[in-house]
Amino acid sequence: MIEILNPTLLTRAKDTGALVAGILRTLRSRSVVGTNLLDIDRWTKEMITEAGAQSCYVDYAPSFGRGPFGHYICTAVNDAVLHGLPHDYTLADGDLLTLDLAVSQGGVAADSAISFIVGDTRPAESVAMIEATERALAAGIAAAGPGARIGDISYAIGTVLTEAGYPINTEFGGHGIGSTMHQDPHVANTGRPGRGYKLRPGLLLALEPWVMADTAELVTDADGWTLRSATGCRTAHSEHTIAITDDGAEILTLPR
Repeated sequence: MIEILNPTLLTRAKDTGALVAGILRTLRSRSVVGTNLLDIDRWTKEMITEAGAQSCYVDYAPSFGRGPFGHYICTAVNDAVLHGLPHDYTLADGDLLTLDLAVSQGGVAADSAISFIVGDTRPAESVAMIEATERALAAGIAAAGPGARIGDISYAIGTVLTEAGYPINTEFGGHGIGSTMHQDPHVANTGRPGRGYKLRPGLLLALEPWVMADTAELVTDADGWTLRSATGCRTAHSEHTIAITDDGAEILTLPR
């Protein structure tokens, strides 16, 4: 299903996006050496509940996961990259942490992810990988606008990631979003320009470049959810929800 949102729902989407961005900003400031991933999950629940919003994750049970996710945020550390199930782990200096959050409010969902390094130790390779996903995200957003196609976004993202030297996995990528978290169209992190669905004002997309340092192969953790790099290398992931407008793309998941 591909949804085109009317102006009323677009206004609600902006509110949801700002909520997601604000929660992630707070969580980033609290995620320090010694923080437990379960504390991050608890803080997320508290902030979602306080806002009168709903988690997109707690009851989420797609075919690629093992039963309902059961938590409020994805927490991926170092070699974990997607769908990181919060568990009893205490963050250490130099850990590369990705927080991925989707929330629904007023009948509209928004989805965003950030990667950052915890503590004072900042491995150069990890910094470069995070920055590459951020540049790729910016390129994908710049390529989105009325009349463009999904392939234009995918090509822009893939060009940045390939030039930075990272293999690209196409099993998981960006997606449409609206009344539900995951919708069509799929937005792969590499592709051919001029191909795919033609973008229209009112369309919401979650763009999410993610990479693993030296492989494109994923393995599933014993928890049935967390996806890790097959080689144990580090990973990074950046994501924004955008709205296609008459003038281009508006980022919804920025803090106010």
